[in-house]
Order: sequence, then structure tokens, then C-alpha cells
Amino acid sequence: MLILVRHGRTAANAAGLLQGRGDLSLDDVGREQVRQVVAAIGPVDHVITSPLARARETGLAFGAPTSIDDRWIELDYGLYEGLRTGDVPPEVWAQWRSDTAFAPPQGESMLQLDDRVRAACGDALEMARDQNVVVVSHVSPIKAAMAWALGGDISLSWRCHLEQAAVCRIANRGGIAVLVSFNEVLHTLKT
Repeated sequence: MLILVRHGRTAANAAGLLQGRGDLSLDDVGREQVRQVVAAIGPVDHVITSPLARARETGLAFGAPTSIDDRWIELDYGLYEGLRTGDVPPEVWAQWRSDTAFAPPQGESMLQLDDRVRAACGDALEMARDQNVVVVSHVSPIKAAMAWALGGDISLSWRCHLEQAAVCRIANRGGIAVLVSFNEVLHTLKT
């Protein structure tokens, strides 16, 4: 089973900021979310994480062999990095949602994110053929993985919500990705 886990909460999450490539650690709430998620999932064979601290910290809590894969890093928000979501101009959100090739200034498009995540998904799914593999990543890559598993395009990511420290499961059924669950909340802490 391929088990995708969104990292626990950070101070930027709590403040409603776009943190993208910001390399923040988990806050106390995030560490407790992760503790509960790890306990609920149980033992796993391997963990793959984004290179960002919040994902690495979440992944290490599983106590399994861990590797870092840069393809699972969060979307690059460019000049909007660190802003409150409400401070991004509405016309920018509209363009982002309607044009998957749109990239914010100095940032990354959803198509660019989708290309790298789809390649990472194929590799992780193969690894999960006969073992439980956790991938710890971020909201945008996990939504892209969900779209990949459903055979859809990246625009599906705008039509779903993913909580902090949420879990998604993708089964490998004869080399075919099958979305088993999305946005499982296995912790009791509200964000």
C-alpha cells in the first residue's frame, strides 16, 4: 500500500500563510498530530519524504528506513510565498485555477508540479507493490497524486481539500493505481 501523509502543522499553517518552499519545522500541535497518525498507521516498511524540514520531521517519526525525494517538495509559490492566502489577489487565484500552465512570478505552475509528482508516483507505487510505503509530502503534491491515481489531470486538485496530517491511500493492483482513501484524519487535534 502507498500511504501518503501530509506533514503536521507548522506556525505558518496556523497563521494561514502560503509556506510552499519555506523550510519550517512542525509546531507543538503538528508534532502531536504526527504522533497520533504514526500510532494509527502502525509499522511501515519504508518512508519517502520531501526535502523540507516539516516533511522530514514527520517521516522520521515512523522509525522506518527513510529516503528523501525532491519530487515530493511543495509547490513553489514564488513571490506569493509567505503571504496569507487572502492577500493573494483574486484575479491571481482565478488564473491559477483556470490555467494549469500559469506560474506565479518566480514560482511553479501546476503542470510543472504535476509532471514531477506523476514520475514520483510511478516509482513509489512500484515500491509499494509488496510493502507498505509512506510518502510524507505537502498539500499540492498529494492532491496531484490523487489526480494521478484517478487518471485525471491536475485541475482536480482545486476540487478537493486536504487537512494537515491527513492520510491518503493508493493501492497497487497489478501495477494499476487505485485510490482507496483520501483525507483520512487520524488525529484528534483541530487545525
